[in-house]
Amino acid sequence: MSGRNKLLKEIEVPDGVEVAVEGRRVKVKGPKGEIEREFNNEGVEISLEDGKVVVRGLRDRRKVRANVGTVAAHIRNMIRGVQEEFVYKLRVVYAHFPMRVKVEGDWIVIENFMGEKDVRKARIMPGARVEIKGKDIYVYSPNIEAAGQTAANMEMATKVRSDLDERKFQDGIYIVEKPVRR
Repeated sequence: MSGRNKLLKEIEVPDGVEVAVEGRRVKVKGPKGEIEREFNNEGVEISLEDGKVVVRGLRDRRKVRANVGTVAAHIRNMIRGVQEEFVYKLRVVYAHFPMRVKVEGDWIVIENFMGEKDVRKARIMPGARVEIKGKDIYVYSPNIEAAGQTAANMEMATKVRSDLDERKFQDGIYIVEKPVRR
């Protein structure tokens, strides 16, 4: 397979979604929200032609071909996100010390993690919202990166210290469901 057809990716813009391209900046607006992103990928040109977003490589180089695919994938995720929000599901797991988790502004506050007196915090990224339902935590966002980073922040905030055996001390907040890739 030659690299020529990898230098051009076309993404169909579905009904109900508006896409605006201004140089390297792409704005996508839909029923679930609006996402704006600037792409600084080398050797890539983005344009809007006949209801399609066209990502074009300017040179036939391996890195440029990779950048074309990367930018196209990001734009597809942006379009999908404004149609249907991305949802991450996390579960609070503890053995002896009941952990308390609550949302305070832009932070997830984790109290009594493994009996610690100190409060641990995880940042909620802009554009994401968090709902806590019992031991389940749901992260919603039209931006897959904001949802994923918020979920990762919660996992990292409850990481077990290195001097404890992770096989024995399995308390924490863990991602149990991620958005399905299409």
